[in-house]
Amino acid sequence: MINFLGINWGNPQYIWLFPILFIAIFLLIFKFLKQVKVINYLVHKVHQKKFLLHYSYASKIIKVILSSLGLLFLFLALLGPMWSKQEQNIEQAGRDIFIALDVSRSMLAKDLKPNRLEFAKHKIKDLLKLIKTDRVGLILFSGSAFVQCPLTRDFPAFYMYLDQVDTETISSGTTALDQAIKVALASFKDSQINKNKLLVILTDGEDFSSNLNTIKEEVNQQNLHIFSIGIGTTQGAPIPIIDEDGKQSGHQLDKQGQVVMSKLNEGILRALSQQSGGYYVTATKDNNDLDIILNKIEYYEKEKFEDKKISNYILQYPYFVLVSFICFLLEWIL
Repeated sequence: MINFLGINWGNPQYIWLFPILFIAIFLLIFKFLKQVKVINYLVHKVHQKKFLLHYSYASKIIKVILSSLGLLFLFLALLGPMWSKQEQNIEQAGRDIFIALDVSRSMLAKDLKPNRLEFAKHKIKDLLKLIKTDRVGLILFSGSAFVQCPLTRDFPAFYMYLDQVDTETISSGTTALDQAIKVALASFKDSQINKNKLLVILTDGEDFSSNLNTIKEEVNQQNLHIFSIGIGTTQGAPIPIIDEDGKQSGHQLDKQGQVVMSKLNEGILRALSQQSGGYYVTATKDNNDLDIILNKIEYYEKEKFEDKKISNYILQYPYFVLVSFICFLLEWIL
């Protein structure tokens, strides 16, 4: 939408038709001038009143002006003129979904390109493009967990929080799934959400939780449904060590000095999701995994959010169409 001459125009993309309007008006004028030239050639100006009783230059000029104005106002109507605001109450409905992203060191493994963490971030962005109307929040977890972005429908803000997650965010600790679930439960409780508590976890499944079995009981009591997306491969990959400059300085070694291979642990994620009434999928390069998750989420009823008041300009194109119609009608009568 652009503002010109004090009017808001809702369809500026049709401005490319202006040259066509200009050509049409030019042809109307050209046709009139050609008629005048032919008449002057056939009948001398002195005798035109005598032989051309019903011909009027003034009438022809008015017809050209009316036709030009008719085309102009029709073109302006197409551009979507708007003014005079009106308020509307928009009823908002959707689901509340927390997305938990694993930021432990194993997420730097490169069995998915460019690494598990970046792959997971792209997955989350693709997920948001498919969700559209739901509120989403972001939880980061490793040995502990915290809310990076509260529940919101402001996706650009969510992307900003997500983009801040990089190799410097990576924790030096291990992964504890129970911490991510605890934070999700607490956040849903603070938001006073009584149903449709949905949690999507993106992790490689390497879990060192101290009380995951206990938290599972609370998950069932609070009616939290966990959907998990396994990030990584069962073949695994070494865990790179990143120095203070953000450069790789080697790979993580075990006590025997052997390179540690981080593998996707599907079993724990599948069991966690099934026990909570959710679903588990392994991440794929395409979005088939997200389609499966979203099809499962669709079974859950949408909740009504607080109504939102918005102010919109009113489309006023009927006035322009009316003026155009009157111009063409008068031109036809003349």
